[in-house]
Amino acid sequence: MDSRQERWLGALVTLFGRNWITLSGAALAAASGLFIVGFLIMALFQLTESPYLGIMALLILPAVFVFGLLLIPVGAYWDHCCRRRRREAGEEPSGGPFPTINLNNARTRRVAVIVVVLTGVNLLIISTATYDGVVFMDSPTFCGKVCHTVMEPEFTSYTNSPHARVKCVECHIGPGAPWFVKSKLSGVGQVLAVTFNTYEHPIPTPVENLRPSQDTCEHCHWPEKFTGDRIKLITKFQEDETNTPSKTVLLMHIGGGASERHGIHSWHIDPSIKTTYIPADEKRQDIAWVRVEKQDGTVQEFKKPDVETPAGEVRVMDCIDCHNRPTHIFQMPDEAVDDALAKGRIDTGIPYIKKVATEALKSATGETGDLDKIEKHIRDYYAQQQPPFTDKAKIDSAVNEAVLIYKRNVFPPMNVTWGTYPNNIGHVQSPGCSRCHNDTLKNAAGESIGEDCSICHTVLAWDEAEPEILNQLQIK
Repeated sequence: MDSRQERWLGALVTLFGRNWITLSGAALAAASGLFIVGFLIMALFQLTESPYLGIMALLILPAVFVFGLLLIPVGAYWDHCCRRRRREAGEEPSGGPFPTINLNNARTRRVAVIVVVLTGVNLLIISTATYDGVVFMDSPTFCGKVCHTVMEPEFTSYTNSPHARVKCVECHIGPGAPWFVKSKLSGVGQVLAVTFNTYEHPIPTPVENLRPSQDTCEHCHWPEKFTGDRIKLITKFQEDETNTPSKTVLLMHIGGGASERHGIHSWHIDPSIKTTYIPADEKRQDIAWVRVEKQDGTVQEFKKPDVETPAGEVRVMDCIDCHNRPTHIFQMPDEAVDDALAKGRIDTGIPYIKKVATEALKSATGETGDLDKIEKHIRDYYAQQQPPFTDKAKIDSAVNEAVLIYKRNVFPPMNVTWGTYPNNIGHVQSPGCSRCHNDTLKNAAGESIGEDCSICHTVLAWDEAEPEILNQLQIK
């Protein structure tokens, strides 16, 4: 080592090596800083996609890095106090209360250069880690994979949903600093619940204090746009030998636009009408009271006959009250098998496969050995059939799809099974529209909201093998 290198090394020792606290802080900052840079390089070149790497590189190591930097001035102050006590005791020559900075001294200049360079490097590392840390905390990977067991049902359904390319935070937080801060503060409690395993199994719904959809959903979906009517085709399969398909064709009156007053959306999003309600249960599947206030001051209240004074939270009707599962969609066995048959993931040529696959899935309700039970049920049925169905490739494909259906909808560690999270769109998995649109809720005059199905849709064909309307519209 030449004399120049020795001088720079001496400057480093002067800066960091005068006491063990400063030296420890410098070591922590240097080590964590190198690891942060290394992990960021790994992420840049996509060498790994582990969410725990992101936690380490963008949350834990930056905290260690900052802690190490804070130790440096703490150590310097501690050293200063020790030196002052020694001066007062006459063990060292007395001097001023502050160090003398003389840039004409070469050693002082070297120390100053090191401080400036390291400060720049520290700021670069901290700013990069802070920015990437915020981006990482807003990513679906952070939301869905970090707390794997807790969020597995939601993340699995999210990745198979129409919103799979929309970040979780765009719906659950939305734009603006206040809700970002609020969500992160709320996240502290959630982290503690996960750490001490005090969270509920399953996670309860609906989500409390969810941001209004006009601040989130409506950034992409424009409710005032008049959509009009649309055709909806529902394909089901019978539980017979040929898995006979039947089709229902509905003309959905979606509506939209406050001026139209026709269709599902037209009334519910009309700005001149304010609808509030009080649910009778925590899951909001039973409605006790509905109030409709029009712009002209007209007010109507509908309530159950046995309800005198409704108690509970008065909620303003929101999109999410009906579209309660726009992303985290869970299917029932019958619906999931129909979907798989319609899309060719299960071969309709396998006799009785609709019946057999549905029975196999219904028999699995979130217990150990469910996957083996599903496979055994399907394979045993076709092995015992007379004559036995011997197309192994088709049976293997059906078993694999049935297992995937189970894995998308049943999560034993979280007590999530068939029907845990009902969908309020329509009235298949839950009362849906009928929660309000029924003959039970009545106003003072004895008039009910009613359940006129034609408001929402017109039936063009019902469970028909070959509906003529599809031929006329050339829809297959």
